[in-house]
Amino acid sequence: MVIACADSRVCPSVILGFQPGEAFMVRNVANLVPPYESGPSETNAALEFAVNSLEVENILVIGHSCCGGIRALMSMQEGSDDSSFIKSWVRVGKNASISTKATASNLSFDQQCRHCEKESVSRSLSNLLTYPWIEERVMRGLLSLHGGYYDFVDCSFEKWTLDYMGSSLKEKAGGGKHATKNHSFWR
Repeated sequence: MVIACADSRVCPSVILGFQPGEAFMVRNVANLVPPYESGPSETNAALEFAVNSLEVENILVIGHSCCGGIRALMSMQEGSDDSSFIKSWVRVGKNASISTKATASNLSFDQQCRHCEKESVSRSLSNLLTYPWIEERVMRGLLSLHGGYYDFVDCSFEKWTLDYMGSSLKEKAGGGKHATKNHSFWR
């Protein structure tokens, strides 16, 4: 299963060379995965179908450079008008924005957005573990969670795998940072 942005510049089939039928795709603004407790959405329904019915063995969340959804997230002010569908949706990535602003406040806005594009992928991986049927399959070794980042400016792709067993119980329960493994970078 691949969760990617709706941006036409980052078509997962083209980037990863998938043929029709090789991957179950979900595309939304900013490639976000809401936590389980957020309630029903198209992304939640697709996750449930892919994991419980199709029994996928891998979920890959792909972020990308110059993401307009992440830029909107990073531009939001506390207490701003939430009547916009875009603002309501990208708020799912609020923790990535907060973390980015805390750790990268010395960087330019564009650099902060790039940092948040990757951080939001990691937060989405953590959010995947809030779904009981996903965490159970990950614990049993039947499902692996992967993050990816496509930079279409320099045509590079970065991939990492969430290391559930290498993460502490506090990290798992708190939904925060998790250990990663198999970090790869291609140009």
